[in-house]
Amino acid sequence: MPTRHLMVAAWAAISSTAFAFEEPEDPFVWLEEVEGERALAWVEARNKESLGELQALPEFSIMEKEATEILNSKDRIAYPSTVGKHVYNFWRDETHVRGIWRRMTREAYVAGSDEWEIVLDVDALAEAEGENWVYKGSSILEPSHDRCLMRLSRGGADAVVVREFDLDSKTFVDGGFQVAEAKSGLSWRDKDTLYIGTDFGAGSLTDSGYPRIAKVWKRGTALKDATTLFEAAQTDMGVWSQASHTPEGQYDFVTCMTSFYSSETHMVEGDSLFKMDIPEDANLSGIFKKQLLVQLKSDWEVGGSTYRQGSLVSIDLDEFKKGARNFVVVVPPMERGSIAGVSTTQNYLLVNLLENVTSHLYQYEFADGKWSREEISVGKLGSLRVTDTSIDSDHYFLTYTSFLTPSTLYTVNGKTREVKELRSLPAFFDASRFQAEQLHAVSADGTKIPYFLLSSKAAKKNGKNPTLLYGYGGFEISMTPNYASTVGKLWLERGGVYAVANIRGGGEFGPKWHQAALKKNRHLAFQDFIAVGEDLVKRGITAPQHLGIRGGSNGGLLVGSVFTQRPDLFGAVVCAVPLLDMRRYNKLLAGASWMAEYGNPDEPDMWDYIKTYSPYHNLSKDKAYPKVLFTTSTRDDRVHPGHARKMVAAMGAMGHPVYYYENTEGGHAGAANNKQRAFTSALTYSYLLDQLQAEVQ
Repeated sequence: MPTRHLMVAAWAAISSTAFAFEEPEDPFVWLEEVEGERALAWVEARNKESLGELQALPEFSIMEKEATEILNSKDRIAYPSTVGKHVYNFWRDETHVRGIWRRMTREAYVAGSDEWEIVLDVDALAEAEGENWVYKGSSILEPSHDRCLMRLSRGGADAVVVREFDLDSKTFVDGGFQVAEAKSGLSWRDKDTLYIGTDFGAGSLTDSGYPRIAKVWKRGTALKDATTLFEAAQTDMGVWSQASHTPEGQYDFVTCMTSFYSSETHMVEGDSLFKMDIPEDANLSGIFKKQLLVQLKSDWEVGGSTYRQGSLVSIDLDEFKKGARNFVVVVPPMERGSIAGVSTTQNYLLVNLLENVTSHLYQYEFADGKWSREEISVGKLGSLRVTDTSIDSDHYFLTYTSFLTPSTLYTVNGKTREVKELRSLPAFFDASRFQAEQLHAVSADGTKIPYFLLSSKAAKKNGKNPTLLYGYGGFEISMTPNYASTVGKLWLERGGVYAVANIRGGGEFGPKWHQAALKKNRHLAFQDFIAVGEDLVKRGITAPQHLGIRGGSNGGLLVGSVFTQRPDLFGAVVCAVPLLDMRRYNKLLAGASWMAEYGNPDEPDMWDYIKTYSPYHNLSKDKAYPKVLFTTSTRDDRVHPGHARKMVAAMGAMGHPVYYYENTEGGHAGAANNKQRAFTSALTYSYLLDQLQAEVQ
């Protein structure tokens, strides 16, 4: 194996002119061949080189052991998924590496039983079939609950094999429904009929790689003979069909996603389709008590009224189908808040609201044509999440978590609103030593950007604290408080400070907060993140040489963009499963589906903007960058591993030292089991300790 210096020289020979190639020439495009022999040899060499150094760091083996113990702990909460009389749960530990899918009655679960009935042992299945199976969930048939569609992935990819499974005999159905590996969408219409979108052959997938055609497939017939229900355009994101079950009956829908944030939905009525006349950017949140629920992403003028962006509105479904548009506002928009989730029980609508990045859960009732609500409180400020509901009951499960409080699972009686603690995580680190606070930075345009800060109560504002700043800032995803046991054990207990930024592009303050950073405003998300980093330095919490940043997926684009823009501000960068080549992102795997977020780089005007922040195109051999740690997965079929590969190759060609680790499985999550997760966590935090000149506490 060549030494680091010889390898840099070899890379430099490939591109002695740094990275000044003419569009559309790309000297490292060959690394996009995911399973290409040359590309995999390059991956193996980079892995060997980087892991040789990272695994030799003093804290690596200790951290790996600590992370493994946390991830495999028998004291973790077995989160419920209620279907009929059973609670289902998927569980991994040191014995069940790939995991087991198991169940018990709801009564036994609430009573605290630990006597599970194993439905499927994925480890045993993988061994018997000689496949690297990763469990990706199942769809259980309503209302009989005796069959399911089992989704199995090879190595953790998004593409899955689907096979019908009998829940009584706990065996795959001989001659049952089976679908070859693809990014399929399936839903039961009834016991002998499926709604299906999959790879039917040439022309059946969109440019984004998702189903273009929705069909109805009858048992006993060939898949090729399934009846076409709807066809999307080649440039649409994809089409999906599903049956929605309510106490009042079953409603079937076909939804065509014309882009990531726009869609048209049709209700299936026999052999015909009824188009739902709602805004393309609105979310159809379901049907409850025969009320159609719509969540608005922009103002909507209809029926002589204007319904505001961020509202949840309702209308009687039958009246709507007759042409009525006199909606009722169930949840009005909030200036510093957003709707984080909507779910239903047999008789209640549950709405999770974020108010200044703190959760509040409200239980709504619809009676005599009117809505009323009551707050469900656990008496703490933090993050609440409706974990599980059932249309057959008004009992549901609720999870509370915060940065320093172990996650707790509650059972709630909707009728009495009684909240009862059921299970809680153990304390995986000593939280009494630390404090959590919410601070604000001011971005370049004057916008206040909130962020959370976790630090030791004894920490001094002397600019010497090793600090990790995490961010995402995209796709309307909110960064809320969460008990991160590995962060606490591997980072905080070793003297680290941890910050989470609530930058624009996320969903913390509703659609407007997300839309503020779309397309030609993407730079605002980067400026917000930089502002938080600068604020941490200004407050004396840390200094650039002690400040690290971390992000994955869209967050990988975030940290990639800001370290190329402001390498002087950061001492370490963890860039996971990232987008980095924004010139070709829309041509790689699911990338075309994200043009509603980033814009189309094939449009010259849009590319003129995107190229100002595309990390791959803003590298310079004359700048001094932190020694970045890039991680990705060969089996990531959502964000192409070529992004990270090419970035590392380009930086190497310029003489910039980097670390690189590509897991050969794991999909977009980057890991397929707890062992792999622990390994990646140890790599990450031992790297950060080393790069940020931190002394272990």
